[in-house]
Amino acid sequence: MNDEFERLYETYHHSLFQFLFYMVRNRQIAEELVQEVYIKVFNSFSSFKGDSSEKTWLYSIARHVGVDWIRSQNRKKRKFLGVFELSEKEFQIRDEEPLPDEIVLEREEMKEVYQMLGRCSLDQQQVIILRYIESLSISETAHILGWTESKVKTTQHRAIKALQELLSASHHSDLKEVGR
Repeated sequence: MNDEFERLYETYHHSLFQFLFYMVRNRQIAEELVQEVYIKVFNSFSSFKGDSSEKTWLYSIARHVGVDWIRSQNRKKRKFLGVFELSEKEFQIRDEEPLPDEIVLEREEMKEVYQMLGRCSLDQQQVIILRYIESLSISETAHILGWTESKVKTTQHRAIKALQELLSASHHSDLKEVGR
């Protein structure tokens, strides 16, 4: 068991960290969540039946841990704000810190795409991360998210369209700023 657990940790630790980092946009929190994932893996390893690959099983656990953390942050925020009526946009997690060097590519376009990805829905973000950053297949992505392949394809299509529109709008506003 320990050898198998160590192998899983060594093989997938970095990829799971990246996946969670893209979800929560905070290095320290992503590291804590990865540890939580491996605690869950350790506790449930004996019940893993092998119906899916170990990779999709781990990503599925990581997805649930990340979504649970995001939901808990939203609940805390709502509880703290209590009587104030706020729009849904005000409940979104914002990343004010610069992105870590090891994750962000040097090209400015990738920084912009990453920033615009944060403006997409959580479902769209997860599909883009799994499909294009983690290079998982549609089938693996569907299994991790608990969706049909059709839903993954539709969400992926809508996410790409949303990113294109956001990037286009961003470029348009940049041109306005230069023209002033």
